Amino acid sequence: MQPILCAGCGQPTPGYDIVHCGSIERGYRSLCSRCFNAEVARASGLEAFEHIPFEPVTLADGAGTPHTFHFCTRLFGTGVVLEAFELREERPAGYQFRVAGDPEEDRFVLLGRLMAKMRRALALQHLEDGELGMQMADHDTVRGLIQWDEACAGRVPLLVIDGREITWEALGRMVMAFEGWQFKLELRDPTEEW
Repeated sequence: MQPILCAGCGQPTPGYDIVHCGSIERGYRSLCSRCFNAEVARASGLEAFEHIPFEPVTLADGAGTPHTFHFCTRLFGTGVVLEAFELREERPAGYQFRVAGDPEEDRFVLLGRLMAKMRRALALQHLEDGELGMQMADHDTVRGLIQWDEACAGRVPLLVIDGREITWEALGRMVMAFEGWQFKLELRDPTEEW
């Protein structure tokens, strides 16, 4: 994936750190998160907002597998979101985490909350490889993230569970072991705790 030139600072920027913004009347631009956050801060009167670029961090999951996370900060006027994500083929994939906070909150405090959330989630293992293939490790709970499945043109989701991409069909095979059971499908904002 080729870097994109930021329309604000002119720096080549990875696609995952670009925000496409604008309007029909004024046109659209591609801004790096630093330039985007600076514009939102000016428009919101947050003169003291500081964009802090965090270095990638590697953490191990419950099975001891290392995962390297990159960070991105997005200011949205009334709040700020700090995201952590793995990269595959230079795109966010695998484990992805977010926390939201006040734009005037210390960014290192926000990072601490995000790191604690990541550690808690990485310690959980929802899937295991068994004699019959992939199975649910905890027989009554599976947590993950809903993504777009290009192979199905978005007709069904691609799920990310334990940092692994799981098709809707594969999840269906796993839950068929519980035929006749009841279930509760609960959807949550990605900034909330599981």
